[in-house]
Amino acid sequence: MRSTNSIRRTGVALLATATLVALPVVGTGDLAGGSGAAAVEYNGGAWRGGWAASPQAPTSPFAPNWSEQGFSNHTVRQVIRVSTGGTKARIELSNRYGKTPLRITGATVARTDKGATVQAGSLRRLSFGKGRSVTIPAGGTAFSDGVPFKVEALESVTVTLYLAGPTGPATFHHFASAVASYRAQGDHRSDSDGAAFKETSESWYYLSGVEVSGGRAARRDGVVAFGDSITDGVGSTANTNNRYPDKLAERLAAAGQARSVLNHGIGGNQVVNDTTWAGEKGIARFKKDVLSEPGVGTVIVLEGINDIGGSSPAFPGGPTPEVSVNQLIEGHRSLIRQAHARGIKVIGATLTPIKGSFYDISDNEARRDAVNDWIRTSGEYDAVVDFDRAVSDPGDRDRILPAYDSGDHLHPGDSGYRAMAEALDLDTL
Repeated sequence: MRSTNSIRRTGVALLATATLVALPVVGTGDLAGGSGAAAVEYNGGAWRGGWAASPQAPTSPFAPNWSEQGFSNHTVRQVIRVSTGGTKARIELSNRYGKTPLRITGATVARTDKGATVQAGSLRRLSFGKGRSVTIPAGGTAFSDGVPFKVEALESVTVTLYLAGPTGPATFHHFASAVASYRAQGDHRSDSDGAAFKETSESWYYLSGVEVSGGRAARRDGVVAFGDSITDGVGSTANTNNRYPDKLAERLAAAGQARSVLNHGIGGNQVVNDTTWAGEKGIARFKKDVLSEPGVGTVIVLEGINDIGGSSPAFPGGPTPEVSVNQLIEGHRSLIRQAHARGIKVIGATLTPIKGSFYDISDNEARRDAVNDWIRTSGEYDAVVDFDRAVSDPGDRDRILPAYDSGDHLHPGDSGYRAMAEALDLDTL
């Protein structure tokens, strides 16, 4: 495998600015509908992503969760960490995979204390088009109204939803790499203590974004990390925020450059194949998950190892159609074209090692090498970050360095994710 610098810049010129059109936001009391695109405020300060997670269809291939059964007279309290701060906040809720309209009876936002407990005095009730409740149509998205809410970069925020009626199966995000959600019977949306929340889950439900505004001049400098389980943080220690996008957000904050770093990874996701449990193919969901985010200037694409390994009998949920090197490259080209059409810079990330993992069969390593060679040398990405070289063993470049391995020889552990974040040149962002 060829040696390369961690980042390679190219001479591709991108738009320094772009005209963004404000789109309608779902949220008019009890009746709402919309496209799911993020609205952008100008003159009053732009919304920017503080946190995000890509919606997934209800499923439970790895561990029990609440997505398939849904909720009825439940309060669901969910904890996230924002990458950038502000003086005003709003939430984004997704019913993308719902089969029926979803009624949110009420919602609150607060600063996290510990577990399901929130900091005293920080709890704010949310409204939707001035109403306390909202009904989101099947396939739709809703934004709450903005509420005064001062939050700092890297601070944890708690969002609470009260779901009075039966929801049916729930749109959710499977891998939170944390005890992320707490459930209580009845209406506990305004509780400060967490005593009523007896059940926990390592997934997020309906919550797909927390946006902030104020506190700084509007800039189009947000970063989206797009990919599969290695972006999602599978293999990192639970409850530690050690996914590589988290470590990148921490690097930026430490350098005085705190900004949106949004994680749009989905474990098991592929570039060119849909899967029953790991979401729509990347070339389809890119528009919904990445291009709908406000203020994004750069996207980091790390995806394709599941396309290569998905035809293996070991692929969870059963094999998917085999993908050739050329098909995978064409998929990457689609992502590049979609981003460039919006004036967004695209950083291509090399695929990390698989030797010794359940993907290490047939010609998978040769295909990984070929895709990485194209990413490094084609010049089609605006810049390249060599995650492969960052985490591989210098004595065997096809294998993850043992110190960086989570144990399955496919996913990095905490140290590996930190090495990936450190491989990114902040100047390219």
